[in-house]
Amino acid sequence: MAEAVVEVEGLAKRYGASTVFEGVSLRVKPGESVAIVGESGVGKSTLLNCLAGLDTWDAGEVHLCGHPLSALDDNARALLRRDRVGFVFQAFHVLPHLDVAQNVALPLLLQQRPDNARVAEVLRAVGLGDLGARLPQQLSGGQLQRVAIARALVHRPALILADEPTGNLDPATATHVLDLLLAQTQQHGAALVLVTHSDHAAARTQRLLRLSANGITEH
Repeated sequence: MAEAVVEVEGLAKRYGASTVFEGVSLRVKPGESVAIVGESGVGKSTLLNCLAGLDTWDAGEVHLCGHPLSALDDNARALLRRDRVGFVFQAFHVLPHLDVAQNVALPLLLQQRPDNARVAEVLRAVGLGDLGARLPQQLSGGQLQRVAIARALVHRPALILADEPTGNLDPATATHVLDLLLAQTQQHGAALVLVTHSDHAAARTQRLLRLSANGITEH
């Protein structure tokens, strides 16, 4: 059995006396694509943040590329994220003072391995090949979403976490972006975990999981 890129065992998240979710267990192997669906407010984005070590939890464990995250300090988690995770945030989180190409290049610069050719390649792949010199405020919401996706893919991460990656895109662009995410998963042996409200996006992945307060179930 292939070693999991990410493995979750009995994860629980609470805010005070309120339980967001509990008993969440899942395992995602290299090359697998997984969609997580569920009602609004059930904690899908929170779960993604836990998988990346960006949020804490109250019970259970997350193993990322063989590392138990609870055993790592903040710096070690940050380094693991830098090297192994690509995160497509729902709110984009592009830096307004950097142009498109500079935003996309950030993961490579943080790893001290700049690669302008790779940046140009991934910008072309998301349909932004001629917009590298533009600033974020000159782009539409859909274009900003594609910048965020290009940035998540540029360093060929082991784990791609995508929070509603097609939420701001027209149907044709959404299909293209899903093609790109799934191709990255297959070509480079990454694991893709996708949170979505889109039935179309969920249907494109290999596995469909539904998150509720009582855990996660496979459909």
